[in-house]
Amino acid sequence: MADFFQNGVVTTLQDLGNRSLEDMEKELEEFGKRRKMVLLLPALYSEFETPAMHKIIEELKGVKYLYKIILGLDQATKEQFEEVKKLMSVLPCKVDVLWNDGPRIKELYNDLTAEGFPGLNTPGKGRNVWTMLGYGLTDKDAYAFALHDCDIVTYTREVPARLFYPIVHPALDLEFNKGFYSRVTNKLHGRATRLLYTPLINSLKKVYGTSKYLDYMESFRYALSGEFSFIRSLGRGIGISPTWGLEVSTLSEVYKNTSNRRICQTEIMESYEHKHQDLGSANSGGGIYKMANDIAKTIFRIMAQEGVIFSVQSFKTLLATYFQESRFEISKYNALSKLNGLEYNREKEIKTVEAFQEAIKEAAEEFYEDPMGVPSMSPWITVRSVMPEFSDKFKEYVKEDNK
Repeated sequence: MADFFQNGVVTTLQDLGNRSLEDMEKELEEFGKRRKMVLLLPALYSEFETPAMHKIIEELKGVKYLYKIILGLDQATKEQFEEVKKLMSVLPCKVDVLWNDGPRIKELYNDLTAEGFPGLNTPGKGRNVWTMLGYGLTDKDAYAFALHDCDIVTYTREVPARLFYPIVHPALDLEFNKGFYSRVTNKLHGRATRLLYTPLINSLKKVYGTSKYLDYMESFRYALSGEFSFIRSLGRGIGISPTWGLEVSTLSEVYKNTSNRRICQTEIMESYEHKHQDLGSANSGGGIYKMANDIAKTIFRIMAQEGVIFSVQSFKTLLATYFQESRFEISKYNALSKLNGLEYNREKEIKTVEAFQEAIKEAAEEFYEDPMGVPSMSPWITVRSVMPEFSDKFKEYVKEDNK
């Protein structure tokens, strides 16, 4: 039986397998005449040296409903920027490449920093996404934006179609869509979601009590996915985190800025495969350990903003609860793997949750020392109010770069 089960507080749109992609794209072409769609692609230059990025380009050649693609390019020289422009020029819609390391974009970052806007000196996916969104908003005709990563090995053009469809359909009242998918090959992937996020949310509910925010965060099947879409009016009012807590922070911003009734999650592909991060550790830093630390701090800060009072004692209880909840998750996935004949290394899973436990402990200590933490980059509506002329300058600089 197809999975049509609805749980949680947001609408879940599963792929029931009885509609062709071509049929959906035909509708999107009609919708696109009035509701123009912009695809945002955050990329490192190094990703253009992988098969995944070239597969993405090849798939996008067949997409006819897009109004524009904006590619945010990080860690690229002038020559590499020119090479990427040439590679992207084969696509059927207009493509603007934002050269984030170029002198013009750097000047814009300096202008914003001089006005007191935070986070512009922290390169990374968060800043890249924020920059692309800001540029996208300079075009008054852009109605909807979708974003996905550029390291998806199993990419098909079904991804943007399913991201856009719910928020541009004129008969649906939805303005934010989160992508979800399976992460299974010969074994289970998605360690951060399975072994950090889910047991941490369950632990927070046990220790601090249920809340509308935690019910909302628990509703997402893949809260840490890098694929989502939103309409213009929502996008202009949300802040973007420059940390590895970007996905959780974005969900939290959406929670604060719209109704749950206007939020959905959509199954955008059957199975998702991308490059895998190392686990990392407290000593080495980086990897999924760093991601876990940033995710935990982000959730603590949002809960504090919701009025939850944290204490040293309650954090100790949270760690003990997470210990129990994470072991329960391991027993679930062990059973799931055995039923489906998948590889499952229980010892490796236990070492992973031990690393996550250390990351949560470190995050709690850092939160306790500095409950404000790294501020999100300001919503673009705030930039517009402080620097009304900035959009025109931004648009002109990108135009010059893309000549």
